[in-house]
Amino acid sequence: MSAPTHDHGHADHAVSAHGSLKGYLTGFGLSVALTAVPFGLVMTGALPPQVTGLIVVGFAAVQIVVHMIYFLHMNGKAEGGWTILAMIFTIIIVVITLSGSLWVMSHLNTNMGPAHDMSEAP
Repeated sequence: MSAPTHDHGHADHAVSAHGSLKGYLTGFGLSVALTAVPFGLVMTGALPPQVTGLIVVGFAAVQIVVHMIYFLHMNGKAEGGWTILAMIFTIIIVVITLSGSLWVMSHLNTNMGPAHDMSEAP
């Protein structure tokens, strides 16, 4: 009499949950491209600094999404959608933190500029 085997479909789940070589290579290729393009823009100085900064931030945001999809395997099916809710919450917190930090730094830059020398009389 042989022991019963319990196949709960883990093999199929493991392959889809952990990705494939093609998925990892696609994610790696996108990550390299999303890093190389902003690096090239910064090193060559081809665009004005403000435009380059916006492009770098945009590519960084896209790269975060690429990492979450290809390496962290976050999608609407995983764990009943809870990973998507966690991702949305994380994005909201990051946006609040970054925008608040930029606002504070801009406000401090405006109000804490170099002081006038009060010893000189007009």
